[in-house]
Amino acid sequence: EAVASGARIGAIFKEPTITPSAEQVKQFGLKKPRGSPNGAMRRGWNGITISRDTIHIPGIKLGFDKPVFFERHAVGGEYGAGWKNVGKGRVLTTFFPDDIKEKPQVIDGRQLDNDMSAVVIYDNPLDNVEDLAHIFFTRCLEANIVPYVVTKKTVFKWQEGFWRKMKTVFDKDYKEKYLAAGLLKGTGGDLMHLISDAATMQIIRWTGGGFGMACHNYDGDMLTDEVAQVHRSPGFITSNLIGKSESGSLIKEFEASHGTVADLWHAHQRGEETSMNPLGMVVALLGAMEHAAILDPSNKADIFRWTGHCREAMYAAFREGRGTRDLSGPSGKTTEQFVATVMEDLTRRMASGAPPGSYTHTPVKQEVQAPSRKFRKNYENVDESAMKAFFDKYDADKGGSICFKEFVEMTVELGIAPLKVETVKQKEKYTEEVGAQEK
Repeated sequence: EAVASGARIGAIFKEPTITPSAEQVKQFGLKKPRGSPNGAMRRGWNGITISRDTIHIPGIKLGFDKPVFFERHAVGGEYGAGWKNVGKGRVLTTFFPDDIKEKPQVIDGRQLDNDMSAVVIYDNPLDNVEDLAHIFFTRCLEANIVPYVVTKKTVFKWQEGFWRKMKTVFDKDYKEKYLAAGLLKGTGGDLMHLISDAATMQIIRWTGGGFGMACHNYDGDMLTDEVAQVHRSPGFITSNLIGKSESGSLIKEFEASHGTVADLWHAHQRGEETSMNPLGMVVALLGAMEHAAILDPSNKADIFRWTGHCREAMYAAFREGRGTRDLSGPSGKTTEQFVATVMEDLTRRMASGAPPGSYTHTPVKQEVQAPSRKFRKNYENVDESAMKAFFDKYDADKGGSICFKEFVEMTVELGIAPLKVETVKQKEKYTEEVGAQEK
């Protein structure tokens, strides 16, 4: 019913949902482990892409300085895989064309020699990649950021088709526009392909932001998790599924990229004080309201005025030290206090009759102290004694701090030292040559 309503309305807000584990099946009294609703939504709305972008609060330094856009292909790959655990034997994968006059084709045949093997099969549909390309290149051009296409096509040869379709659309409809905007100066005047390994390294290096990446389903899932970590938290990343109705209009579903924050919910149930940052969910809700107003503009001005004021009231709370503790430190608001302070500010803004304004940053001499990492929700799992031993290993002079030379030694040994551009290109070339030899 939800999928059918979404297809009819075209603008959807979805809260985080649980894909139950075996233990949760018993806990909730379920008859079976229900699957994720995401697959049903993507199929029901002809899912094209999942857009995941960094959220930026004007006046606050998070991770990336400028926006980072991601397009994750919404269909295919491991998420729609069929699989079974089997023993020794033979596996034959055969394609049967719809036209029964055409001969079947053997995709793969292999001998299994292990007592237990997981046999997996999936496909990567490519018909809607052109739609994904138009969405991606249009968004990047409007935001004035540099686009990249990410695959592992040097080894996974079946990913070549994704790159080719993206490149064809770019050359035909967007290349001249990007050249005119000066966005291809750092990419040799053309759309650049990145091997997924290189993309992983560049995300850590390019903290200035101002780039976008389009990739397959699984790569998009993993790489956007990395983007979230660089940008402080999954709470500062959007997640919007874009599909297409039978009439050709875009269906957009908005949700927070984080999960159900079950730890905070359980603490709330125990009567404990919580400080949950709802920014990701609120931004998703506002996005759904604004898309609904675009589809039905009869009340568009009033809706956009409310969403604009609501968004700015939340941002102002964080800027002025009235945010939750993940950003404002130990003096930050509880969950309920944060809702109350935003509501008070929003009420005042709406009563003023003024349109939403944009924040103008005024530099101040006083340095704002960053909140302690101890107030991040995953800090409780950190072993401080192990961290101290790790720090002492590189603090050669035992001075209580690490100099640049010691820092370089540490990053080199950990394998996270930024590489020169020439080295990255040589590695990509070598990977491509190895892939060609394996073929």
